[in-house]
Amino acid sequence: MVDKPTSLTEDELVEEIRAWAEQYARENDLILNPDERVRNAVLQGLARNQIRYGVRYCPCRIRKGVAEEDAQIACPCAYHREEIEAEGRCHCNLFFRKDAARTEE
Repeated sequence: MVDKPTSLTEDELVEEIRAWAEQYARENDLILNPDERVRNAVLQGLARNQIRYGVRYCPCRIRKGVAEEDAQIACPCAYHREEIEAEGRCHCNLFFRKDAARTEE
């Protein structure tokens, strides 16, 4: 899975990915992490991976350099639905089940 090379700055790409993630969450009855600091860190990691590798690999997972295996960790990764079902959130803490999200103060 290749997203596309980008000419956007990292900040512009973060905003593009944020819009995509918000839409994905809405379409899948999820929400994004309510903790802005964590949410922004994950979005920034996704942007950096797209700039470096051309793919929005989950920043919380390790690339193996094997295209077929690495495709499994492109956001949203192949594991996110199972993780959300079991834990209420994906491993990267970007997507949350609505009833599992809470803001920590």
